[in-house]
Amino acid sequence: MKKYSPLLMYFSLLVSAIFIFFNNLPAQNDSLRITIENIIKNADGEIGVALLHLESDDSLIFNDDHHYPMQSVYKFPLAMAVLSEVDKGNLSLEQNIHINKEDLLPNTWSPVRDKYPEGNIDLTVSELLSFTVSQSDNNCCDILFRLLEGTTNVNKHVHDLGVKEIMIAATEEEMHSSWDVQFTNWCRPSAMLQLLKIFWQKNALTEKSSNLLWKFMAKTSTGPMRIKGLLPEGTIVAHKTGSSGTNENGIAAATNDVGIVTLPDGNHFTIVVFVSNSSADDEAREKIIAEISRAAWDFYTTGKKKGYQGSQ
Repeated sequence: MKKYSPLLMYFSLLVSAIFIFFNNLPAQNDSLRITIENIIKNADGEIGVALLHLESDDSLIFNDDHHYPMQSVYKFPLAMAVLSEVDKGNLSLEQNIHINKEDLLPNTWSPVRDKYPEGNIDLTVSELLSFTVSQSDNNCCDILFRLLEGTTNVNKHVHDLGVKEIMIAATEEEMHSSWDVQFTNWCRPSAMLQLLKIFWQKNALTEKSSNLLWKFMAKTSTGPMRIKGLLPEGTIVAHKTGSSGTNENGIAAATNDVGIVTLPDGNHFTIVVFVSNSSADDEAREKIIAEISRAAWDFYTTGKKKGYQGSQ
């Protein structure tokens, strides 16, 4: 009988183990893809999804060939643009911005207006960012746009970062003027994923500004039943939501949530879910986002072998 040296036997076993490991990876990745496809295939509307495990750089993207209306998700890149100006010394977090009653438009989501209905107050740039990101205040959003001299400069800032498949063209006030205007603020899921990765890597902002924006996003109070909806209580999620309401035909143009989830092992995954042009009710639209988020959570916390199966 032919004998093999211990070294040759060890080498053969090592090669076999490597082959088995890498041969199983596609099937494991496919399990999450199949789970998400099952969640969205019967969903009403156009569903765009992008996922990225940040430490491994492993990504999955679905339905990326559509311009999804962002709604308030665009307050995240707005905040990045404002903080970039802070880092350059052109703005200060402590500088006061005077707000008149005329700045606090009615018939729009605005916790600041509800708190100070008569205006005539001073808020710092930091406070404006907090209201804009954490509470999605539309009036504070437009004040920040004016501080940067319009949406064009914010759009250019994002494009200069290398994120091209996104368009920031209209303020909140302009979006409220007509249903169709919201569609001028659009993004592909892969582009928002790219921007979130840039933010997480702290390549675009100083560490101080990056940490501040993370704090504001982690304190987001809107959309608790979206990305966070089915995750374990206490999970850290730094995210930004966006919502359109419905038109006279009962169609919701945008039910969105994008962000970064911290896993129990200290790793992170980025998630982007855009639900567009859907006639489903609020609960159903938000449940799609929650189920996709839970599927990713299960996948990344169970050895990439098991995914959340969603509703039957």
